[in-house]
Amino acid sequence: MRLTNGNERNRVYIISKGDSAYPSFLSARLGLSAPSSLTALGNLDLLALPKTALFCSARCPGSAILAAYDQSAHWRDAGRCIISGFHSPVERECLRILLRGKQPIIICPARALPKRIPPEWRQPFSDGRLLILSAFPDTETRVTAALAHRRNEIVAALGDEAYFAHITPGGSTDLLAKWVAAWNSCPALLESSATTPL
Repeated sequence: MRLTNGNERNRVYIISKGDSAYPSFLSARLGLSAPSSLTALGNLDLLALPKTALFCSARCPGSAILAAYDQSAHWRDAGRCIISGFHSPVERECLRILLRGKQPIIICPARALPKRIPPEWRQPFSDGRLLILSAFPDTETRVTAALAHRRNEIVAALGDEAYFAHITPGGSTDLLAKWVAAWNSCPALLESSATTPL
């Protein structure tokens, strides 16, 4: 593992395959397609915690939205570590709910690490309960569908369980859920009871 320049709080870690800090789930589940390295900003200890990976289709019914918000509040109150890209509208609102708690959060953007930490992330970051993790080089500054798909694979591989707040049949989240279920060592797959086809 290498460190970039920066003060203690804003230091970027580069975690390569073979490093003790490299998550074993990535190699076990993704095999040769596991990322060769990760860059991280924040509390690396969060990687060792039991984690729930959160996913939600971009379009979903109101019942699934409310169920996702209730579930996020439950995780917040229970202190569960949540990992997600927090990219879809529902995922972003779930992040806002989680940020109001004290539990750990791992945010995985579908691009390089942000140059600046958003204001609403700063206090959790200072408190040591936030980790920003990326598998993409500094040159990837814009989110694309391909990067989002790759990011979701990595988020799923890092989770001890995967929670799908809503799955649109035939959509990218549906394909992800089926792909994850086929892993030899897959995370526990959890689906909201409110999830129904649109």
